[in-house]
Amino acid sequence: MVNLELYKVFYTVAKCGSLTKAAQELFISQPAVSQSVKLFENQLGVSVFNRTHRGMELSAGGKLIYSQVEQALSLLDDAESKLTELTSTATGRIRIGATDSIFLHILPDKLAAYSEKYPAVKLELISSTSPDTVERLKEGKCDIAFINLPLSDDEVRFYGTVAHLSDAFVAGKKYENLAREEISLKDLSQYPLLMIEENTVARRAFSAYCDTLGVKLTPDTEVASWDLMKKLAAKGMGVGFIPREYCREELASGELIEIKVTPRLPVRGVGIAIAKHVKLSYAMKEFLAAFDCE
Repeated sequence: MVNLELYKVFYTVAKCGSLTKAAQELFISQPAVSQSVKLFENQLGVSVFNRTHRGMELSAGGKLIYSQVEQALSLLDDAESKLTELTSTATGRIRIGATDSIFLHILPDKLAAYSEKYPAVKLELISSTSPDTVERLKEGKCDIAFINLPLSDDEVRFYGTVAHLSDAFVAGKKYENLAREEISLKDLSQYPLLMIEENTVARRAFSAYCDTLGVKLTPDTEVASWDLMKKLAAKGMGVGFIPREYCREELASGELIEIKVTPRLPVRGVGIAIAKHVKLSYAMKEFLAAFDCE
């Protein structure tokens, strides 16, 4: 059987895409990494990398085993963490998945406080859309997911709601006349609308709500991030649809104004999800305990 350390070298080189970067991460010399890769390939009897001018790329054989090696090394890390946890000391790694906006507006204080309390725990932050984050969770590539609700999936366990999002319509000073009185949701169709991409939970939830009212609002511009939407709305490009919690500073400074609509938009939530059959480590239990879940 191939030495476990060679599998670790293989995984690190594949992840870094470079012998030099892998050597830095493994704290060994580049020639030692190169020699280990050659030994690994000799023992397997197959080439696992293609050497290119861009670096080390996985060959067909390498791609075939990469995900399994990644899972195996993760299981070994978890096993080591569980042994250490017999002393009730949080160690190991927690892979946290969430959208950029959730990381930016909801999690910073909790992450910083947890890291200060348990410095031995490595927090790996994985940014993606909520649907993609749930898929990572099911594939074992993520330990804890913070996701935009509503989102249901029988293969994951929802731990609770940690925050609420109040969707709102905002615009720059070009449309400040709209802030003087309430406007019907239907009448917003007269104005250029900025909305988040269609494949997001926020957009799907809003579309479903509009359907219940018999209202159809089509965006003139779709954007990939809330930050871009805020900038475009502030510059007068249109009326943006965004959670109020994500633009508090801009509303407070007057860079953006809120447009009151009727009927009022429903409140959404941000929830925690974990893989259904995964046993929580001590570190994960302590992390979850930091949130007041509903």
